[in-house]
Amino acid sequence: MSHKNCLLLPGDVENLPRISEADSSSETCVHQEQHRYPRQLSLTDRLCVGAHHLETGPADTPSPDASGHHFCHYTPKCFFGVHRGGHVTSARSSPPRNGEDGWHECTTRTTIRVDNEVEAHREANNYKFGFRKWKASVTEKPIEDQSEIMKELHSDLSIVKAQERLGSVVTFGNVCYVFLFGWWIALIYILISAVMFLTVAASAYGKVCVTLAWYFIWPFGKCIEKVDNVLDRFSVNPPNCEVIPHEMDSEDLVVNKDSASLVSSPPPIQIPVPELPPKNTSKHWCRVSTCIWLLLGYPVLAVMHCLACVLSWLLVFTIPVAKINARILTGVLLMAPEDLHIHTLEKDKTQACGTRVLLCCYQAFNMHYYKYTVHGINIFALNLLPLVFITLIIGYADKENNYFRAETKFATAMISIIPLSYYIGMGIASISAQCNFAVGAVVNATFGSITELTFYITALLQGHHAATKCYEEVVKAALTGTLLGCILFIPGICMIIGGIKHQEQRFNSRSAGVSSALLFISIGGVFAPTLFSKTFGNLMCESCSDVPGNATVSFVCKNCHYDTSQSEPHLILSDIEPLMYTISVLLPAAYLIGLIFTLKTHSHIYDIHISDGHGGHAHGHHVVHWSRWRALGVLIVATVLMACCADLCTENIKPFLTHSSISQYFIGVTVLAMVPELPEIVNGILFALQNNISLSLEVGSCIAVQVCMIQIPLLILFNAFYDVGFMLVFSDIHLWASIFSVIVVNYIFMDGKCDYFQGTALVVVYLILLALYFFAPSPHSC
Repeated sequence: MSHKNCLLLPGDVENLPRISEADSSSETCVHQEQHRYPRQLSLTDRLCVGAHHLETGPADTPSPDASGHHFCHYTPKCFFGVHRGGHVTSARSSPPRNGEDGWHECTTRTTIRVDNEVEAHREANNYKFGFRKWKASVTEKPIEDQSEIMKELHSDLSIVKAQERLGSVVTFGNVCYVFLFGWWIALIYILISAVMFLTVAASAYGKVCVTLAWYFIWPFGKCIEKVDNVLDRFSVNPPNCEVIPHEMDSEDLVVNKDSASLVSSPPPIQIPVPELPPKNTSKHWCRVSTCIWLLLGYPVLAVMHCLACVLSWLLVFTIPVAKINARILTGVLLMAPEDLHIHTLEKDKTQACGTRVLLCCYQAFNMHYYKYTVHGINIFALNLLPLVFITLIIGYADKENNYFRAETKFATAMISIIPLSYYIGMGIASISAQCNFAVGAVVNATFGSITELTFYITALLQGHHAATKCYEEVVKAALTGTLLGCILFIPGICMIIGGIKHQEQRFNSRSAGVSSALLFISIGGVFAPTLFSKTFGNLMCESCSDVPGNATVSFVCKNCHYDTSQSEPHLILSDIEPLMYTISVLLPAAYLIGLIFTLKTHSHIYDIHISDGHGGHAHGHHVVHWSRWRALGVLIVATVLMACCADLCTENIKPFLTHSSISQYFIGVTVLAMVPELPEIVNGILFALQNNISLSLEVGSCIAVQVCMIQIPLLILFNAFYDVGFMLVFSDIHLWASIFSVIVVNYIFMDGKCDYFQGTALVVVYLILLALYFFAPSPHSC
């Protein structure tokens, strides 16, 4: 008797007809029955980027001729499952017999576990070509569904842990707390306690200050409780009786269906309970000691705790210290002295009756706080937001550099671009996840490159007003630096970090091949005017030296470059500018063809299946961090602030261009190119840590393709309407560095797998090119 085993997706079982044992010996496969009982398309089927293909073939474990079992597979040859938490597992099935070629050998099927529909859209958008990759969630996850680490991060420090989970409180971070915060906070409390004792009337608060001083020296493993005397006084105690539970036999646990209706519960007995008297309001606010405390003690301590809160919050990893100071400031210091009770947690003691835990801390330092979010905003982006407004104030209020140097303004403006890039990325991801494909594509195309374009345009305008070509060379260096960083550094660092954790990672070589082909097209189009100028331009040299009449001395020239302006007067207007405009049309057209190829005609390259964490479909309840209108408002405001910061960068970069010993090439390819891409680098690293190296590689490729096929054509279009003298002619170092990088990265991407060694090779090549730029002479226009 032969049997038919079928591997089905969750949710398909209820749609299949019931098969009796008598029919189990039939040779009819269940998937043939599915043609008569077609399945309704669910939400996840509509979200799949690629179509589902049914494939018949042998399984992995049994041999082809073992027991004659047949298997119906609903999986492709390479199966990648991204489970909740980001872990990716892969399983390969053997190639199909009977010459079936419905699937390519390297086609991948990716199953993504999400919690709700909005997250399903966000994850699906990550695999779409041309969409910005975003790792962070755009919806709020219930705290009970989060990991233990996230629960610990968002706790309010009022939970007393079980003794077996305490561990030792003597850690390196807690010891550092004593030297960073504990000693000076305790010292101020001792000084305030002396003042309170001198007033005599407020001596009770002096004792509280002494107790808190000892607490702040080492607050770990100690508990601050509020003694609720009113609750103890009026608590109702039951009479002296003992409730003996009925011991039920195992037979009593089995209740027959027929006799279940005869069994009834006993009628409830109502026991009169005296009503609690209304709780009296504390009268300690009317005391003389409280007035003295609020005038002499509390203001000083409030300033101290606010300072400690700000410092510990900015350090991120010491946020528990900020929570301690905030709780002390807003709760403990405003209590009556007799209601405060501080004690050390001991193994043989439990929480006393009639007390309420206010504060209980075990650690001052937690490395996982880099994951901490406030309303979906990462803690680093939130902490850097005030710097944006400080930059705008000092940048526009002190234009004459009377109080702050230009170098300081430039540094603050560049750092301010980092959080603004984060907010723009989160706004794009939020809108794309909550809207249809057309709106998401438009938002990604318009705002996806806004960070770089604002800087490039403001720099070109600054150079045009200053009548110098140096700013144009810096813009070209920044464009090249973005290409090199996205082609070499981002994939390389992701391969290194992901390879150290997962040893070897596999990615979709077919999709990587599409990105590589577009990179070749991009590089060829962008540097075509440069090759044209080298072919038809004149080689111009400066500082040539020669000794007349002495043929043994060589003729030496320095600062040689190709000049198209003096070869033929009409060469630029008649040939190079039309070539630029032609390329600015062909490159976006190639980008559009890539969109159609990957999202429409060959969407099976990215075969994505979205499901919830339990194997079903994603229909869970969700609360978005940012609504569509809020995300749009954040996008607009962040774009305006980005333009202001870019303007301050270009205004204050002049000292680096004129008096700096570092080459202007190096400044362009490092600081100006990679600082705005820091959020993307972090996203790529997080994808790699979760064994999703495919998205890590797509992060860099997507940016590089957008630079060549969207940003540069837009710069040419801007120059056509407002002539700033931008010519798409790069120096030799940019040309050969870009071509070499594309060749190297295509060689690395050939086999569809990577490890930390290949990532190290890419990073080393990137560092070699940076050394080349560092020692290169400055451009002749600077």
